[in-house]
Amino acid sequence: MKTCLECGEKIIGREDKKFCTDGCRNAYNNKINKDSTNFMRNINNKLRKNYRILSELNTDGKSKTTKAKLFSKGFDFQFFTNILQTKTGNTYYFLYDQGYMVLDNDFYMLVKKDI
Repeated sequence: MKTCLECGEKIIGREDKKFCTDGCRNAYNNKINKDSTNFMRNINNKLRKNYRILSELNTDGKSKTTKAKLFSKGFDFQFFTNILQTKTGNTYYFLYDQGYMVLDNDFYMLVKKDI
């Protein structure tokens, strides 16, 4: 006799069935896949917010903006996914495929990687 992995009820049906209902299956998978800590969830939320801001400001794939505009939208410069150092010495900070490079006078070049 098999029991549901979520609630422990007896399972009726196919031999390889693991859950008694779709609700139990969803509840079990939600527990397994949720961010394990508030710290991780908060970082992921900041990365998503930064990505949305860059995507909104960089609709053409390459544009310029100011530091003040990024700050006014809530951009947090501490959170990015990777750094790209070019052969010419330029440093780009990326959030997945959206990136930015610091220019003079508090301006930023926004770019999008072709994936």
